[in-house]
Amino acid sequence: MTISGATISEYIDLQASEYKEICEQLRDIISNNLPRATNKIWHAHPVWFLDGNPIVGFSVQKPGVRLMFWSGADFDESDLQPGSGKFKDASIVYTDVQQINNKDVARWLQKSQTIQWDYKNLVKNKGLLKNKIRSN
Repeated sequence: MTISGATISEYIDLQASEYKEICEQLRDIISNNLPRATNKIWHAHPVWFLDGNPIVGFSVQKPGVRLMFWSGADFDESDLQPGSGKFKDASIVYTDVQQINNKDVARWLQKSQTIQWDYKNLVKNKGLLKNKIRSN
């Protein structure tokens, strides 16, 4: 599946029917809660950025639709599972649209605006993450 240069809507349209509704709902929740964010297909899946720093994205994988927060490991949220430990990401996987709790996702998106690690400058910082605290 080629998605280079695709829009988020095109990405969603390419997904299997069981995941389209999940992707659409996540896109809507993210867009409504991060109105200042820009978004694009990045590393083959939809990602939202604040000032060039990746904040949240989702991707369709074998287990389901993974909603990932780049700094989510520091959100202190039990439903978000930390990634590999190399970075500060955390995620949740959905297999049915009914599993999505809009209030939880909105809370995580609020936290994503104030709790951020500086992924934008990862290369410049020679692979070291530096905490970047934002204020709204």
